[in-house]
Amino acid sequence: MKDPAQERSEALYRLDLAVAHLEASMSPLLIPDRGASLLYAVKGARDRDGVAAVPGGVVFSDGKVTAGRPCAFGADERCARIVLTAMKFDPHMRSAGTIRFSEKVLSVFQAMLLECTPIDATKKAPDISTLNWDIASCCKDGVPDIIFDCGRNEKLGIVYIFGEDPVVVTNNIIICSNRI
Repeated sequence: MKDPAQERSEALYRLDLAVAHLEASMSPLLIPDRGASLLYAVKGARDRDGVAAVPGGVVFSDGKVTAGRPCAFGADERCARIVLTAMKFDPHMRSAGTIRFSEKVLSVFQAMLLECTPIDATKKAPDISTLNWDIASCCKDGVPDIIFDCGRNEKLGIVYIFGEDPVVVTNNIIICSNRI
């Protein structure tokens, strides 16, 4: 069993490596207005303090894709819920990323033979965060590679990419970047 401090250090290292790949190869067309997120949870994470993320996300600034600040644990409470919810269905799916939705992005992921599941905007559960419900409702038969929201109520669509490791998530984003 790994020392918890060592596991956290390794998680930050893997996330930093993945972010560097995004900065070098990600298309700015995939970056949502709030920035693209990339997250990685330690084994058994129960709250945002067990999930490392890029504070403020990956953004397009000064003509380049960049992470504004270094990766840190507890840095993105909203997006940490994405990974924590997915981990309830599959504890190995500890990493997630978010990018802008478009039909072209969806068609690229489908052509990559990734399992793509839409969020059903008509189904909502009382007393549960909408984001938690959206993710959980798509994971009944396991965590799909891609969960997407086409956008609703003037909200732009978003794509959630899942994987066991941030490098896997990043590789899927970069393949998509290269094909759009």
